This record gives sequence, structure tokens and C-alpha cells, in this order.
Amino acid sequence: MSSVPSPATAAPVVDFFHDVVCGWCFVLAPRLQQVSAELGIQVRHRSFVLQDSRAQMVEVFGSMERAKAIILRHWTDCAAHEDTARIDIEGMRAQDFEYPSGWLGALACQAAGMLGGNDAHGAMFDAVQWAHLHQHRNIGDAEVLLDIAESLGHPRGAFADHMRSDAVRQRVQADRAEAATLGIRSIPTVIGGNGLRLQTLPLPHLRQALAHLVAA
Repeated sequence: MSSVPSPATAAPVVDFFHDVVCGWCFVLAPRLQQVSAELGIQVRHRSFVLQDSRAQMVEVFGSMERAKAIILRHWTDCAAHEDTARIDIEGMRAQDFEYPSGWLGALACQAAGMLGGNDAHGAMFDAVQWAHLHQHRNIGDAEVLLDIAESLGHPRGAFADHMRSDAVRQRVQADRAEAATLGIRSIPTVIGGNGLRLQTLPLPHLRQALAHLVAA
């Protein structure tokens, strides 16, 4: 007998579009993880890169110094809505590296997904966000990302090869194209059946919204 669930019994699926540098994604992710486990919902991780290069960050913010200042103000708003204090604003402010784009982090998450599937993508995303927003490490440095991957059990050399591969780049771009098709312009965004489209919500509201997928 097949172990694949029938359409009638398959767990509902939501697509979680996120960027490793996104503070609001860091706020939502543990809530989504908790509620999806409670309700038996599968979270499918999808890449959405706000700015994919230093040049694009300068274009959006005017300069790298201004980018960091503006983004850390956003962090202050995010920190005010966390369920548990984790975001270290002053720790990041004290660092002398330029605030990174999420491009390399997206490649790392997709590399993890190629090596270990969707759950590995999610674990890498969580670990990179923790390194960025809590530990104020430079996730724009590929070696930092490889250290994180290795800490999760990925073989460093194979992981590095995947990060550099066309296949991983294509996976990131495919998710970005899908986001554009869905009209997603900001993150986090969670997409589900019956027209469900959510962004950051308090835990009780998120639970209530996702419960409709199970009841449907």
C-alpha cells in the first residue's frame, strides 16, 4: 500500500514567502511553526529577496549607511512585537560590516532544501535569521553561512557547491517569479487555500486564521 496521503487526508499546505534579513519574518516564523504543528498544517518555505545586491540596496536607500540606519529602525518596531525578546538592535548597530542583502542567505536556504528537503530549508532559514537578528553575524559572508550549514549537519564542501550552482539560483528565481505572479510585494506573506493571504499576526489571530484551512 502507498504511504502517500490521499487528497482527502493530505495536510493543508501554506506557502511562507520570506527573506533571511526580514525582521517581521523573524517575528512571525516561530508563531507559524507553533500553530502549524498544532493544526497539522505543512509550511512550504519560499524565497523572497527584498534586495539582491549591494547596488540595489544603495538604489533603494541612498547609501549603505542609510540602509543600516533605516533597517535598524524597522528592527525596533519588530522587537516591540516579539513574543520573546530576541532581536539585538544595538549589537548589530555596533558591527562595522555593511548591512547585508538577503541574496546569499536565500541561496543557502535553497541549497539546504536541495540537500535535505523543505524541512532543511526551514531549519536553515531559522538558523540564518538567528545569526543575523540575534547574534548580529555577517550573513552577507558566504563563510558565515557555511559555518551555519555545517552546524546543522550539512557537509561544508557539498553545501558550498550547491550554493554556487545554477540549480540553486534557479530555485530562488522561481520562487521570486511565483511571488510576482501572486502579487506579493512585501513579506512575510503566507498563502493558503480558499484565498488565504496573511502577514504578521499575533499568535491567537494567526491560529484563528489558519484554523479555517483545517475546517475547510
